[in-house]
Amino acid sequence: MTENKIAIVTGAGGTLCSVMAINLAAQGYKVALLGRSLEKLKLVETEIKSAGGIAISISTDVADEASVMAAKEIIEKELGIPSVLINGAGGNQNEALTNITEFDEKELLNDGSVKGFFNLSMDVFSSVINVNTMGTVIPCFVFGKMMAANKQGVIINIASMNSYRPLTKVGAYGIAKAGIANFTQWLAGYLAPANIRVNAIAPGFFLNDRSRKIMFNEDGSHTARANSVLAHTPLKRFGEAPELIGCMNWLISNEAAGFVTGIVVPVDGGFLASSGV
Repeated sequence: MTENKIAIVTGAGGTLCSVMAINLAAQGYKVALLGRSLEKLKLVETEIKSAGGIAISISTDVADEASVMAAKEIIEKELGIPSVLINGAGGNQNEALTNITEFDEKELLNDGSVKGFFNLSMDVFSSVINVNTMGTVIPCFVFGKMMAANKQGVIINIASMNSYRPLTKVGAYGIAKAGIANFTQWLAGYLAPANIRVNAIAPGFFLNDRSRKIMFNEDGSHTARANSVLAHTPLKRFGEAPELIGCMNWLISNEAAGFVTGIVVPVDGGFLASSGV
């Protein structure tokens, strides 16, 4: 996009989307950083500004329409009409994860010995689905309308390996990310007449603060889950945030990807290609 280099990045305080935001700013985009933690956003904003870029930070609950509308007013006033939207906000909650991979009669006792599906809080389960689905839908609804009025734009949603296949322990997150893949395709077809392309990036196993605790023991060794992930990943390592940048830049380029819409691109070290057998 060259006419209107303004980008919105939700979840911009996180490990992956902070790197995306910083790269966009380095390309000359004015970047609106959205997320719950203003403190985390300000760290990214400072890095962008120290490199000569332009960024603003807005504390936003992306699953709340009023909060996103309030962010829209600020962005429109301070930056203008966005040409790129990266929907990276979301995530999981430990309370929505089981600690077993298949039914165990012990979970029916509800004595804390195991945490299975039948021990989970349905309120927490629902909240994970909500933040990961409506937290993408609502920014598309609010900012996509701005793009549609301007007859141009690119939306990139963040999907997951869960978009392709269920992974153990993360039922709520899996429902949400499978939905993101479907919504991406639906929205791509719907917004094509407005000259808005909609695609998704599906990161494989990239490390962030939460996943490090799942993948590493206190002594730095891999957990059993990490070993299982790496056994199914032909490149035999975890992804690093900068390795998403090439895919992002391809998808936002009308010159390189002007005929690309409605796809979900895995960046996964070969995970989907390997059955582990």
